[in-house]
Amino acid sequence: MKTFKYLIIIFLSIIIVACGSNNGLKKNDFSIITNAEKGNISVNETLKLSLENKKSHKIDSVSYTLDGKQIDDNFDLSHFKLGKQTVEATVYFNGEKQTINTSVTILNNESPKIFTYNILNEYPHDITSYTQGLEFYKDTLYESTGQNKESKLRKVDYKTGEVFKNINLADEFFGEGLTVLNDKVYQLTWQKGTGFVYDANTLEKLNSFKYANSKEGWGLTHNDKSIYKSDGTEKIWLLNPETLVEEEYIQVFTNKGKIIGINEMEWIDGKIFANRYQKDGVAIINPKNGAVIGVIDFSPLKKLVTQHDGLDVLNGIAYNPKTKTIFVTGKRWDKLFEIEIVEK
Repeated sequence: MKTFKYLIIIFLSIIIVACGSNNGLKKNDFSIITNAEKGNISVNETLKLSLENKKSHKIDSVSYTLDGKQIDDNFDLSHFKLGKQTVEATVYFNGEKQTINTSVTILNNESPKIFTYNILNEYPHDITSYTQGLEFYKDTLYESTGQNKESKLRKVDYKTGEVFKNINLADEFFGEGLTVLNDKVYQLTWQKGTGFVYDANTLEKLNSFKYANSKEGWGLTHNDKSIYKSDGTEKIWLLNPETLVEEEYIQVFTNKGKIIGINEMEWIDGKIFANRYQKDGVAIINPKNGAVIGVIDFSPLKKLVTQHDGLDVLNGIAYNPKTKTIFVTGKRWDKLFEIEIVEK
């Protein structure tokens, strides 16, 4: 028995020594130097990279990547996505290889333009609807609403407020944004990691899908190639419309920093118009790189609806291609506003 205990002690000692030696692994002999000021650099600049060679090794070669894409040590950022990105260097020297990384945050080079609006028409809206998603499809308004035990998906006559078709979500689901593509409605739920797909004509549920790296469901919109999904952070995910797999993302940034709380979205003339949660305004986003190129303050609209205890923030923006106008409403607002955007 003593011999067995002795062997165990020796075995454990070997493990401890091995673990200790791992903690003492040789540190990187190199570090990446960039021209990013305090880690920030503008999208209209050239990212310049070099190495600090701490031990004066003879370097055979070095290669750099930015967000996984091969780049030179002088790289024009003008066509790159904004946000926090990883710079990685692979250094070959003395028959060895070391990989090191750092991060840079790419900012937009211009302040967002300021826009205002003109009200063209007002229409009735269900005052009980906690609006989360709003979109036109074939001149019919589709709306998704939230709150547990209150969430629903419906088709509405936007001029009269008449509900053509309504389905209620199961009590455990908190409804979020929607988009309609190729006769299918895609609807998110908030924290269950699940979205639903419906027939756009009948609202019959066809199937469901799971989120991947995006932990929550907030807003949806689309163009002809991708479905765009917000998750409450600064990230907007691009989903394959066939598989609904998250293939990549953009990060929403201004010339100052990131914009979080991206919520309900609408694709309008090649740009993403996005509500920000708890903000009575909309950000106009370049979908290629995530830059906020404009902002619209809709806060005066809230004063034009019936004031009541359940009244909440602006949320819901839809573009009607037939009228070529934009429609906005809010959570438990009794009005839907048809507007036109005007640069201030």
